[in-house]
Amino acid sequence: MSAEDATRTTQRRYDRIAFCFDALEALMERRFRPWRHALWARVPPGRVLEIGVGTGKNLPHYPPGAAVTAVDLSAGMLWRALKRKEQLGAEVSLSQMDAQQLAFPDGSFDAVVGTFVFCSVPDPVAGLRELKRVLKPGGRIFLLEHVRSEQPVLGWCMDRLNPLVVRLVGANINRRTVENCRQAGLLLDSVEELTPGGLVLRLELKSIH
Repeated sequence: MSAEDATRTTQRRYDRIAFCFDALEALMERRFRPWRHALWARVPPGRVLEIGVGTGKNLPHYPPGAAVTAVDLSAGMLWRALKRKEQLGAEVSLSQMDAQQLAFPDGSFDAVVGTFVFCSVPDPVAGLRELKRVLKPGGRIFLLEHVRSEQPVLGWCMDRLNPLVVRLVGANINRRTVENCRQAGLLLDSVEELTPGGLVLRLELKSIH
């Protein structure tokens, strides 16, 4: 499958499930919400890019003083983010955009934030390099990501289940996101394991110039 086909397939998957996405994640979101809040509490004021805004679950956690631009590949997800923006009265600019080809000049943002995004980007290293490109010198990237387990048996099971999970909900459950960040030229400033076995990580990164 070509890169363009993979991106279109991902877009269609999320457009297809956008209407029920929040319901699908309702139980997990009870655990995710405090992690989202803690992540955004670390984001400094200034120009901030949220990558993969989805249905807008992070909007309630945007910090004061941040001018946030939020993008997503799926028009269906963005429509729901717009509704949430209107309900909350949130100050955010929403745009449909591919994380692998961001339409922003180099060095546009003081910080970039993503929560559970790089499980779904078809070429995660390309997407992470784009974050590096649009980040100002000295800026930081803040991520929450679920990743492949380093435990041999669990990791093996995740590899075997991954094709089915991707078809159903679009997310890869066996991404090696820490290694992908290194390949993209990003320096891991801090890594925090939020679950036993390191299945969910909080990452803080900066660009290697």
